[in-house]
Amino acid sequence: MIDSRKIYIFAHLHEARTMKELQLTSTIVSYNNREELPAADRALLQAATLAAAKAYAPYSQFKVGAAILLADGQIITGNNQENVAYPSGLCAERVALFYASANFPDIPVEAIAITATTEVFELTTAVTPCGSCRQVMAEIEKKQKHNMRVIMPGDNNPILIAETCRQLLPLMFENNELLKV
Repeated sequence: MIDSRKIYIFAHLHEARTMKELQLTSTIVSYNNREELPAADRALLQAATLAAAKAYAPYSQFKVGAAILLADGQIITGNNQENVAYPSGLCAERVALFYASANFPDIPVEAIAITATTEVFELTTAVTPCGSCRQVMAEIEKKQKHNMRVIMPGDNNPILIAETCRQLLPLMFENNELLKV
């Protein structure tokens, strides 16, 4: 009789010998405060801050705003929209990105600024997009064949800027195989 535990252990040991380590690196620029930013980035953060103030977040009390700079200079904003059935809500980034994609499909997104406010806890780090938003941002970058800068401030912390969404999601889910179907 074959002991399945021994087979599993052998298979696991064999896998360990063939394992290779893959190192991923991302370069994120850090600014100490908003005054150090270029004027266009400061304006985008201001638009995101105004959008956050209008967010519908009665459950989390975490109001998020996003502002997108399109290649033609237009600024599109969005904010998080919560729902008592949590999966039914939508993040600020996707509200703004989907609006831009629906209404300006041929105009590339140059940058997105994301900001948040809450009275429930202290924001001690930069506001970064969730995984779903990162995936949407990465797909928009790929579709438009144009990098999207991601501006992520904290309250009294450094402002982080990624020159491309790929830096935030290096192993994005790719659509290459899906397009072959």
